[in-house]
Amino acid sequence: MPTTLRRIFQVIDGAKKLVGDGFDVTSPMPGSRIRQLSPFLLLDHTGPMRVEPTDTPLGAHPHPHRGFETVTVVYQGYLAHRDTAGHSGYLGPGDVQWMTAGAGLLHEEMHEREFSRRGGTLELIQLWVNVPAKDKMAPPNYQNLTAEAIPSLPVSGSDDEGHIRVIAGTYGGITGPAHTFSPLILLDAHLPEGSSTTLTLPADYNVGLYVVTGDVLVNGTRPAQTKQLVVLGWDAPDVQLTCSQDSIVLVMAGQPIVEPLATYGPFVMNTNEELMQAIADSESGQMGQFSDEE
Repeated sequence: MPTTLRRIFQVIDGAKKLVGDGFDVTSPMPGSRIRQLSPFLLLDHTGPMRVEPTDTPLGAHPHPHRGFETVTVVYQGYLAHRDTAGHSGYLGPGDVQWMTAGAGLLHEEMHEREFSRRGGTLELIQLWVNVPAKDKMAPPNYQNLTAEAIPSLPVSGSDDEGHIRVIAGTYGGITGPAHTFSPLILLDAHLPEGSSTTLTLPADYNVGLYVVTGDVLVNGTRPAQTKQLVVLGWDAPDVQLTCSQDSIVLVMAGQPIVEPLATYGPFVMNTNEELMQAIADSESGQMGQFSDEE
């Protein structure tokens, strides 16, 4: 009888980098497995890092995007956002921002001002999510998903109860609040020490598991620890997670977008010609400008 457990392709350690002047990042993707994680393109894990008190917030200053979506999940601290499509706000623990760059915009992500003044710990994850060619030039959009708006289902397996937050897609009969351009599931799984959980996902979806924190045994054979990414096959629906300590796992599952991929810096398109047009449009100011830069 064939197994129902997915094949494990690889466990990837992230490379460290600095983004802007305020984000100490570990990034396990993009990399050699990018096609096997489509529609997910990039994962940046900021922190946990100490933010020293200051009256001058740090972060990622205005920069352009076109042709994809950014998804930011905050675990600790507060982040402020604004963009040239007219969206602004801040995110705190448990909140998720789902931004569609679409035809193009400038945006800025900074440590929230009051959080900067008092200092504290900052931890967040940002994903880049591809969209189909027909949606590359959609109007920019902004989904502010507060912690209270994200449903969850319980996870049993020890004396303590864990939970799985459903950010996007449908899992366990629960549908997350995020609108997506292609079929995908994004879960924020909080799993207690001693628990053993089986995730059942569409067998033809690409699946990646990112251990935000903790120690997880995948399918009873492969250990994965804090800041490691597990890339799985598409040969079966199930993934088994056994936790030797309290763990948080970000589950990325999606129907692959089987189209040409052309990327350059902050732009994700389908052809080199489209990339050149994105660069030209950005340089000519067609993606907007903040009033304090005029």
